[in-house]
Amino acid sequence: MPENSDSQQITGGQALIEALVANGSNLAFGVPGESYLAALDALHDAEDAIRFVTCRHEAGAANMAEAHGKLTGKPGICFVTRGPGATHASIGLHTAFQDSTPMIMLIGQVASDQVEREAFQEIDYRRYLSEVTKWTAEINDPSRIAEYVGRAYRVATSGRPGPVALALPEDMLTALCDRQETVPYQPAKASPGPVEMQHLKQLLEAAKRPLIMLGGSGWSKTSVDTIQGFAAANGLPVTVSFRCQDRFDNRLPNYVGDMGIGANPKLIKQMQDADVLVVLGARLGEMTTGGYVRIKAPVPEQTLIHIHQGAEELGRVFQPALAINAAPDTMALALTALGLKPNPAWAKQTADARATYLDWIKPVANPGDVQLADLYKHMRETLPADTIFCNGAGNYASWLHRFYQYRAYPAQLAPTSGAMGYGVPAAIAAKIAQPENTVIACAGDGCFMMSVMELATAVRYKANVIFLVFNNSMFGTIRMHQERAYPDRVSGTDLTNPDFVVLAESFGAMGLRVEKTDEFEGALEQALAASRPALIEIMVDSEAIAPTATLSGLKNQK
Repeated sequence: MPENSDSQQITGGQALIEALVANGSNLAFGVPGESYLAALDALHDAEDAIRFVTCRHEAGAANMAEAHGKLTGKPGICFVTRGPGATHASIGLHTAFQDSTPMIMLIGQVASDQVEREAFQEIDYRRYLSEVTKWTAEINDPSRIAEYVGRAYRVATSGRPGPVALALPEDMLTALCDRQETVPYQPAKASPGPVEMQHLKQLLEAAKRPLIMLGGSGWSKTSVDTIQGFAAANGLPVTVSFRCQDRFDNRLPNYVGDMGIGANPKLIKQMQDADVLVVLGARLGEMTTGGYVRIKAPVPEQTLIHIHQGAEELGRVFQPALAINAAPDTMALALTALGLKPNPAWAKQTADARATYLDWIKPVANPGDVQLADLYKHMRETLPADTIFCNGAGNYASWLHRFYQYRAYPAQLAPTSGAMGYGVPAAIAAKIAQPENTVIACAGDGCFMMSVMELATAVRYKANVIFLVFNNSMFGTIRMHQERAYPDRVSGTDLTNPDFVVLAESFGAMGLRVEKTDEFEGALEQALAASRPALIEIMVDSEAIAPTATLSGLKNQK
């Protein structure tokens, strides 16, 4: 709808798009709906300022927006329609909430004269989404759009980042209002104080067996580089939390491995034996702490120094000896000025832990003709350092986490929420945002089929992602637990799959299949050279359930 030429007023839809652009957003993901037609109309006139990517499912759109937030540190923007659109998309909000990712979801809503009548697709989002957002609101007055949108950006990026949802009544978007001023948001980042830093210095200098853990959101390339310099200068060992492996270059001598699912038992012991544990950015959640048992709760046996950008996270589960409310960016700078006097013994301990890590990532054999560890060894040796890897949930990811080495930031988009179906849309979002980067999506056959429709999005927008589909014809993680707890009583975990090569080609992507290890190198070269998205189906023996376990072995444990 064009603006009113007599009064120079604009529609609520136009005011919304102007507020998004004023706050620096130039990309949005969504599925169109009649409940926000006025906003879509405004996007038509703002195509040069903000690009709208049409997705094939709201879950895919929400996951793309979440991945964009992870990749850029700026709120990912998602448009969905009311009712089914918002419920489909809520998975992206849950991932953004658990992963501390800045994100703003804009939801079409019923007209204001239909509220509380259970109108078509009506939901009160303030109640429905309260558990998966930092803030959910409904804009009922178009003259307040800039106020609400400005607050949304600030809430999404302040403290512990996370998702915000704004409901947009249909008649509000078509109503006229005056143009509104906006002061572009700037993230408010907590900084450590001098007293806290002095206490940290005292505790760390007294340590005989220190360990640093990095994780969470709020990082930048600068803060990663700064922390790497701090660790190198002081001979300190560095681990990372679950699916945060790109917070430290894995090739550097101070990196000693990741504290995720299936972590190196020797690394877990090193953390448990540490006398001072410095945690920067990580929440110390269930996956990182192995069900809250790798570290004793509520009072750890180590001297815990917990540094987090969300004050509410400090002492939430584990009570630290020193709690510092600071963001990774500000804390990294403060650490460089610490003037720490390192203990010469730290360097020796770090070297020993590094040797253990290098031994841990040596390929191990798995049943079948495709050796998965060898595939990741090949990729870490041949792909560019800034290659972005994306994955969802499933046992197939355990080989990626163990045998690949992340060498740049940001390079890992993976849900700490454990959401299936994430890797495909995340990779598409990454390739759209950073087309110069090589982007790899890793998915099990079950995980892939939860977002397969977004192959159409990849082809439409020339997002030339390489999709690796690990096909073992089952929900592998659930089968693993099933065989362990109920051996030989398979129920609900077998899958019947399409021909993934033919499926990929039907979308307009390249389709390839790998049945033996030595076929992968050539397939990857073809995919890298393709001028379109490419899918490589990798046939995995059903016995290969984890790098250190087989299905038969799990059955025999009972």
